Amino acid sequence: MTSTGRDDGPWLRPIIAETGREPDLTRGGHVVHATRRLSELVHRRPPGITGNQWSSAIREGFDHVVCAAGTGLPVFAVKVGPPPVAGSPAQRAERMKNAVCAAVGLEVLRIESPTLRPGDHGRRIVEYVIDARGYAAATPVEPEPTDPVDAAPVGFRDIIGRLPDGRSGHVNDLGALARAVAVEAYVSRQLVDPIVRGLHVRWKNGPAEGWSWVEVSPGRCLVERVRLWEHHFACGVDPARLAEDLAALALGERLRRLDGDQPVLVAREQLRRDIVELASRRDEFEGGFAFDHLCAD
Repeated sequence: MTSTGRDDGPWLRPIIAETGREPDLTRGGHVVHATRRLSELVHRRPPGITGNQWSSAIREGFDHVVCAAGTGLPVFAVKVGPPPVAGSPAQRAERMKNAVCAAVGLEVLRIESPTLRPGDHGRRIVEYVIDARGYAAATPVEPEPTDPVDAAPVGFRDIIGRLPDGRSGHVNDLGALARAVAVEAYVSRQLVDPIVRGLHVRWKNGPAEGWSWVEVSPGRCLVERVRLWEHHFACGVDPARLAEDLAALALGERLRRLDGDQPVLVAREQLRRDIVELASRRDEFEGGFAFDHLCAD
C-alpha cells in the first residue's frame, strides 16, 4: 500500500491479539479486528485536541479496525450503520472522534445506511476495500509507454469474470447478488419490474452518495440510500460508485425480507421529484450530475 507519509509512532498503538478477541480475518497483508474503541488505538491526546474533545472521542468506537499484519499498527477504521441524528450528542461525539483520528493520522471510512449493519455486511465491505486499495496501489495510473494499446488500465470495479450464478459480469459489483435476488423476486411475482436502478453523486467537500431502487408494485418503489464518508481515506475505487453499489447491497437485504415485511414504499412520481431536486444541486457535486435521463416523466 502506498505510504501516507505520516508518523504513526507517537500516537497510534499496535493492536495485539488477546485470548477471546482474536482477529476477524487476515487479508492482503492486513489483520482485521472487530469492535474497538478509539482509546485502544491511540496512546495519548495529540496536539490541537482539547481535553473535552479527547474525553468524548476516546469512548467512541469502530466496527472494524484494519491493521498492518507486520506491526499491528492501525491503518484504517470502518464504521457502518445509521447516521447520527443531526444536532444529537452522538453526532457531536462522532465529530470529536473524527477530529482525533485526523490529528493522529488514522484513516476512517464511515458508511451511513439505515439497513447495512456491521455484523451482517461489515466484513464483506472491509474485504472489498482491502482488495480495492491493494489493486489500486499495484495498478499504474497511466499505461506504460511500451504497451501495445494506449489504454488506461481496467479499474477494480470494472473487472469482468464469472458471477456466482454462472453468468459473466462485474465480479467486484457489491450489488450483483441484489440484482439476482430482484430477478428471482420478479419471477415469483413479488416485483413488477426486475431491474435494479440507481444513481450516484459526490458532494464537494462532503460524502459520496448512492441511491438504488426497484419497483415492487405498480408505481411504488423500494428505495435505499447510502452515504459514504472518506476521512483522509481512499477506497481504491470511485467512492460515489461504491456508494451506489452499497445501496444496491442494502436493497438486496430488504428484498430478501419481502415475504415477512411490509416495506415502506415510495411513489414513483415522488422518487422522480426527489431525483429532480437532487439534479437541481448539480453545482454542489464533484463532476456534476450524470443522471438527467432519470428526471424525465
